[in-house]
Amino acid sequence: MEYLEFELPIKELEEQLDKCQVIGEESDVDVTETCKQIEKKLVATKKEIYKNLTPWQRVQMSRHPNRPYTLDYINALCGDSFLELHGDRNFKDDKAMIGGLGKIGDQSFMIIGQQKGYNTKTRQYRNFGMANPEGYRKALRLMKSAEKFGIPVITLLDTPGAYPGLEAEERGQGEAIARNILEMTRLKVPIITIVIGEGASGGALGIGVGDKVLMLENTWYSVISPESCSSILWRSWEFKEQAADALKLTAKDMKKMKLVDEIIKEPLGGAHSNREKTYEAVKTAILKSFEEFKNLSPKDLVSNRMDKYSQMGVFKG
Repeated sequence: MEYLEFELPIKELEEQLDKCQVIGEESDVDVTETCKQIEKKLVATKKEIYKNLTPWQRVQMSRHPNRPYTLDYINALCGDSFLELHGDRNFKDDKAMIGGLGKIGDQSFMIIGQQKGYNTKTRQYRNFGMANPEGYRKALRLMKSAEKFGIPVITLLDTPGAYPGLEAEERGQGEAIARNILEMTRLKVPIITIVIGEGASGGALGIGVGDKVLMLENTWYSVISPESCSSILWRSWEFKEQAADALKLTAKDMKKMKLVDEIIKEPLGGAHSNREKTYEAVKTAILKSFEEFKNLSPKDLVSNRMDKYSQMGVFKG
């Protein structure tokens, strides 16, 4: 188990609890009461720490190495029913963008999302979750196929941004993202979007237009990462915590500004601390959201989506 800096008090208590249990097992000393006291203190410490997380700490939580990624959610929600589809029919298959058909309950969905790696080898294979233009074009191809067969779309957002390399720009990174945003606004099937980790910049927005946009509690969604914002404004990464505060990027801030519709509560300690509970919460949120849109006509669906996004950023002086 890996711990973030602000989680160190939890680590100390968990180590104390382990030692206490070992003493109880290896000797005749009754340590039941001591273990209970440590457990009680551990729960209280966890509640205190996770109740008062700063925006920067939530950014760290969204990047936790043990946090579940897109394929983890797909495997947990769809099981063996998921059929991955590959390629943009133009250039190649982008490994940073996963997409395919899967069943959640009795309902088929087209599920699309960015996938990060678990170790050095898989991170390179997945390009650290940063999609190239062909990734966005693959996503659009799958969405258009879903529309053709009347299958609702789920998109899972978890990316530090679209790949900023020269070859990506040469193949039209900006155009690919802009095209996706345009086409998603007028897609004639329900779209449910969930931010499961990092929602950075146009890289996330390229598959982020939805009838219902949800965020897990310890995720972020912003035009720029705190580090990049800090390096532009202060010419240094040292001010990333101040940048995170100023960007209003947490799920709570996004909900307050009506840029997302709902927050999915995570287990105490984050999504990685109790994966099964997280998967169940996400599944419930998906099926509940689908119920809202499944009986709407394509015309109403598109009209409501257009209205939703037209109202963003409007304010009264």
